[in-house]
Amino acid sequence: MKVTSYISEAFTELKDNVTWPEWSEVQRLTIIVAVFSIIFALLTFGVDRGFEVIIEKVYAFLNK
Repeated sequence: MKVTSYISEAFTELKDNVTWPEWSEVQRLTIIVAVFSIIFALLTFGVDRGFEVIIEKVYAFLNK
C-alpha cells in the first residue's frame, strides 16, 4: 500500500509542482549535450590512441 501511495504522490508532484522547460529549450540543450559528448568522445579517443602509439614505440625500442 505504501509503494502505491508513494508512486501516486510522485506523479502528482511531477504533474502539479514541477516547472517543465519549453520544447525549444529542450531541443537546444539536447543539441548542446550531444555536441559536447561527441567532442569529449573524440578527445578521449585521441588521447587513448596517442598513449597506444607511445607504448608501442617504447616496447619496440626495448625489444631491439
